[in-house]
Amino acid sequence: MGGRKRHVVVDCLGLVLAVLVTAASTQDRDAAVPLLARLRERYFSIRLLWADGAYAGSLVDFARTKLRLTLDIVRRTDDTTGFVVLPRRWVVERTLSWLMRSRRLVRDYETLPAMHEAMVMWSMTMLMAGRLAGRRRNAFIPRQPTPSS
Repeated sequence: MGGRKRHVVVDCLGLVLAVLVTAASTQDRDAAVPLLARLRERYFSIRLLWADGAYAGSLVDFARTKLRLTLDIVRRTDDTTGFVVLPRRWVVERTLSWLMRSRRLVRDYETLPAMHEAMVMWSMTMLMAGRLAGRRRNAFIPRQPTPSS
């Protein structure tokens, strides 16, 4: 059975900087290498990244030596149970939920990973354009009362 995994790098506001779509069977650390290289090519001034525990290990050394990036792993403590909001990790989760508002991303219509990546960027562009225009999705606009004669 097939499946896809979206790997995204976002800024502090949750806006997508880089995206890589892989097969669901791809390990996060393996996908992060080309994703971080892509990020470094586009945004040379970025120095610090926060990542989840799946990206720990040799990727931290690779990012530091080859890409000159500091990869700070945000870990969950062993004594916590249930859902806990971890610092910085919620930003990516929020971005992924924003992206799920796009119908083309909810269903896996795209056959090529590059096309799926383009659809992620298109969806984020539409979200940002709507914010700049002052539109709010599903916003309730009350009707203005008519003046009585």
